[in-house]
Amino acid sequence: MSQPLDTLWYTRCPVPTGLGIAVQKGWLEASVGALGTRIQSLRESDSQAVRESHFDHSLANSVRHGGNIPAIWARAAGRDTRVIGLSWADEVQLILTRPDSGIHGVKDLKGRRFGLPDWAGAQIDFTRAQALRGLENALKLEGLEVKDVERVDYRYGGTFSDQPVQDVDGTPVSAHRAEGRNAELVGLLRGEVDAIFLKGAHAAQLAHEFGLRTVIDTGSHPEPLIRSNNGTPRTLSVDANLLDQHLPVAVGILDSVLRAEAWAGTHPEDTRRYLARETNSSEYWVTRAYGDDAHLRLRTALDESAIAALQDFTDFLLRWQFIPQRFDVREWIDPRPLEALRNASSALAS
Repeated sequence: MSQPLDTLWYTRCPVPTGLGIAVQKGWLEASVGALGTRIQSLRESDSQAVRESHFDHSLANSVRHGGNIPAIWARAAGRDTRVIGLSWADEVQLILTRPDSGIHGVKDLKGRRFGLPDWAGAQIDFTRAQALRGLENALKLEGLEVKDVERVDYRYGGTFSDQPVQDVDGTPVSAHRAEGRNAELVGLLRGEVDAIFLKGAHAAQLAHEFGLRTVIDTGSHPEPLIRSNNGTPRTLSVDANLLDQHLPVAVGILDSVLRAEAWAGTHPEDTRRYLARETNSSEYWVTRAYGDDAHLRLRTALDESAIAALQDFTDFLLRWQFIPQRFDVREWIDPRPLEALRNASSALAS
């Protein structure tokens, strides 16, 4: 029998996740603490190599719940990881333009300038990939392709993990300097480009504050594969060593996530407050971005529709050369923790 795991490293993206709520409510700590394991925030570490594991999953005995692009990239690059759950919380995915641009619909994007982020120093530029996905999905609805627009890159310096994330009263706050964000938005406001892509609570807020026009919200399209992007579905992933050597810890992680999601389903107002902390936004913009039923969207499982969308998105990342090779996402999934919880019939205890 293996020795108890000393430390579990956890990380989540600043988006709605069951893991985020489980961390805030202390349920992750309680669940794995009962096994003799303490938890530690990966993104709050003083070590950049540790923080970078949020993107490349290089740290053993770690769990990550969030955008799927870094998780897919790490797997394609050879990291021995497994997906133990997929969650799908639809969010606004906006292609935005200025009111005076003359762009009223997707067809009007043809021949126009589209601003894209370019984090050349990052191992995986998830911001660029998700923007291209939103653009491509929007254009295909009108029989257009990305080559039909003029792409304008906005270069960013550094990486996404240069500075640690700080926990401020339960809110994970990025220490990225102000001038290191939203360069393409500034370009749009200056008239350098005609349209950009933004998603989530901050997209809804920025669109309102600057009076921008929404060309299309692909996040509200009825076709799941049009809505599929970095956050749809989100991956709950762990390294293979954790599963093979400390399966009870992996089960405990998933149990705390499902417990948080079950609690959210019956506590809409409290959930909005928790999600506002997670996204460093307000409850109003959480509702605008994730819907009045955001508390019902936090559901982690291994649904066939989510698996199919994850494969489709993985193939997109390969086609655009964000990942080095294709892989079968079904072989990436390990259902053992979920099956263990189902067999125990205790996952949804509140």
